[in-house]
Amino acid sequence: MSAVWTEYILPCVCSFVACLGFTLVFNIHGVGKLICGVGGALGWLVYLLAGSTILAAFLASAAIGVYSEMMARLRRCPVTGYLLVALLPLVPGGGIYYAMSYCVAGDIQRFLDTLLHTFGMAAALAVGAMMTASLFRAAYPYLRRSK
Repeated sequence: MSAVWTEYILPCVCSFVACLGFTLVFNIHGVGKLICGVGGALGWLVYLLAGSTILAAFLASAAIGVYSEMMARLRRCPVTGYLLVALLPLVPGGGIYYAMSYCVAGDIQRFLDTLLHTFGMAAALAVGAMMTASLFRAAYPYLRRSK
């Protein structure tokens, strides 16, 4: 039980709280704050379950994209706020910091490894969010019509 708590539940709670803080910056009010927090926790959970790799970042971004599109449709609000706030915990800021640290220290091999991994993470987040949004918006009229 302790391993599940420290490896999955606590990081997701921290992601939830971080997203709640970012809703202040994006001026999201009311229930939207909780929706963003749950989206961030969902994305972090998918990322952890998928193995914390570049593919995991893509899958987490896709899950956040689907969740944000559905919540935006239900609340009749723009999807951008939900999507951006929920993606923020996955942004590879630490990777950028460490890459620059290795560059300044002159460790070129670690700099390039870290930089390429960071770019891969950022690209996976962007592609996952864009692809999900495109597919959801293309399929939504058909899903709505079938009801």
